[in-house]
Amino acid sequence: MFTGIVNDLGDVSEVEVKAEGLRRLTILSGYDPYTIDIGASIACSGVCLTVVGRGRRHNRAFFAVDAAAETLRMTTAEGWRQGTKLNLERALRLGDELGGHLVSGHVDGIAALVARDDALDSAELTLRVPAELSRFIAPKGSVALDGVSLTVNKVDGDTFTVLIIPHTLEVTTLGAAQPGIRLNIEVDLMARYAARLLEAMPQGEKR
Repeated sequence: MFTGIVNDLGDVSEVEVKAEGLRRLTILSGYDPYTIDIGASIACSGVCLTVVGRGRRHNRAFFAVDAAAETLRMTTAEGWRQGTKLNLERALRLGDELGGHLVSGHVDGIAALVARDDALDSAELTLRVPAELSRFIAPKGSVALDGVSLTVNKVDGDTFTVLIIPHTLEVTTLGAAQPGIRLNIEVDLMARYAARLLEAMPQGEKR
């Protein structure tokens, strides 16, 4: 589990095709690689990936992860190339501060950034999501975009807005986000479970 509070920016340094539908990504980061266990989970722009290697290269730390076919199909990882910047977050430990909201790292789909309105040091982003995800997004609810925990401001059909504060613009990839890009989206866990419970209820018990 994660919180959606990004604590490092990584750079993809190598993309290796291991087999059909499987890519190994080497990511440079500021993490001490020897504190990362093989098999540990790291959220990479919102995608929970398993560490399969780590070390130092040219005085920079790196870790390696594998992205399988389903991950490539469901997320923006299919388009990651050398030089792609990624929001990074290591998995929660017991006793860690829950500063954002509970994020699983299981991306639900891809949101399109359709507008950006900058004001002073903040920015309002307007995003469009697939119709099947729009029912999980509500004003004042939580959403994770490229692994960043955000609060929804307004919802209009399949579009919604979020306000990005100066700190988030500075320390995440959202600072450079411009209309036309695609972002990994994970809807709030509670909204997903509530919708599933309603679906499972007999028709006569729904009120």
